[in-house]
Amino acid sequence: MQTRARLDAQLAFLTEADRLKSVLRGTTLCDGSRRENSGEHSWHIALYALVLRDQAGPGVSIDRVIAMLLIHDLVEIDAGDAPIHGIHDTAAMAIAESAAAIRIFGLLPPDQATTFRALWEEFEAAQTPDAIFARSLDRVQPVVANLETGGGTWPAYNVTRAQLETRVGDKVRRGAPALWGALTARLDQWFGAQGHG
Repeated sequence: MQTRARLDAQLAFLTEADRLKSVLRGTTLCDGSRRENSGEHSWHIALYALVLRDQAGPGVSIDRVIAMLLIHDLVEIDAGDAPIHGIHDTAAMAIAESAAAIRIFGLLPPDQATTFRALWEEFEAAQTPDAIFARSLDRVQPVVANLETGGGTWPAYNVTRAQLETRVGDKVRRGAPALWGALTARLDQWFGAQGHG
């Protein structure tokens, strides 16, 4: 691709990526003032990876993890956010996200489109050490936000401690076991205070 056409494609992709800032998530900001958007979430978990790199297992490339986290939710521009504790058709969501990945990453020059799509697919599959760690951080950030806001959105979604363990804890433990262990006492305390530990 010629230099000008390549740059035009890259700028078109970056302009489209700005739309991620308009996708609202179920989680609030840590101060509870409003719901976060998916652009903020992506930035925040990329920062989690940079700061918590010592929680990663052997062989994890933090640069690749950060790249995954920066692009992993771009499909929400078309498909929207599906809160982990919400009710939605997972098969339909997977189809919508795959179509979104084709369209959005397809805006890039072919070499970058291929690379970004492969990174997104690796994150979704959660089989490599990089993707497993990235998914762990993606799951743990909303937990921290909910703890910081006195339970945040957990009451609205009727989240139980057991649900949190299976939907989130099992996945976080795969890639960052000490991180989940550090949150366990706080989680037990919050859920215990609600009368359903």
